[in-house]
Amino acid sequence: MKKSEAYNAAIEFAKQHYENFPVVSFLIKKKLRKDVAIIYWFARTADDFADEGNLTSEYRLELLDNFRNRLSGLISGNFENDFEEALYLTINNHNLDPDLFFDLLSAFRQDVIKTEYDDFDELLDYCRRSANPVGRLILQLYDIREDDVYELSDKICTALQLTNFWQDIETDFNKGRIYLPQNELKQFNVNRNIFEISENSLNFKSLLEHQVHRTRSFFNEGRSLLNHLSGRLKYEIRWTVLGGEEILNKIVMNDFSIFGNRPKLNKKDFLKLLIKSTLNV
Repeated sequence: MKKSEAYNAAIEFAKQHYENFPVVSFLIKKKLRKDVAIIYWFARTADDFADEGNLTSEYRLELLDNFRNRLSGLISGNFENDFEEALYLTINNHNLDPDLFFDLLSAFRQDVIKTEYDDFDELLDYCRRSANPVGRLILQLYDIREDDVYELSDKICTALQLTNFWQDIETDFNKGRIYLPQNELKQFNVNRNIFEISENSLNFKSLLEHQVHRTRSFFNEGRSLLNHLSGRLKYEIRWTVLGGEEILNKIVMNDFSIFGNRPKLNKKDFLKLLIKSTLNV
């Protein structure tokens, strides 16, 4: 496979995976779509190592550690395949910060060894490494590197990650993880057995309402990021934010009954939000 074919394969890879936001949409500059796609390939591949299939924890860690070694190798110009060479070219052509890729890997590795979070600060530290690097990498592709803009992007990316947590509470529990902070489970008198029996209790709904409200505040705090963007990137990020907020809206409309009712965006939602993103920026 040639490098160009690797980039094309990465684009197809991105198109075949569901996310709450468009990964490689027409709003991304055509010349950058391959770069966004190869970054997504890297992140999604590592995430799948940590999350998919019926692998042992030991084997997942082995896969991730090997992937980390391969990242170190490709940054130095040593490739094992064309995907890695394509990622090397993207990193070097756009002067991307390699530490952001290592941060992503540290978060995925943590998913294997850490199944609960004591408090919200621990959760934010996870978001700092699991989500925020992606936003910063996109900004770097567009040669936007100001610290204040990074901080606004971090707010948005953290909000998107938190939204995904609340969307996937039941799915994550079935994988052995609870992202709801343990001290807040106690604060809202939520017994852990509700996860076992999938009970949308009043206390649990109150806890989830608290999470949704706090997540909205992160979206609101980061919204001025749009003021630092222009062109189609501005619409792309607006579309992404609206996608996350729509998931929160669906949780609210379902009366915070998340068990047995996972909210998800459909094609009609994406189109509606696309139109809204172009009208309200």
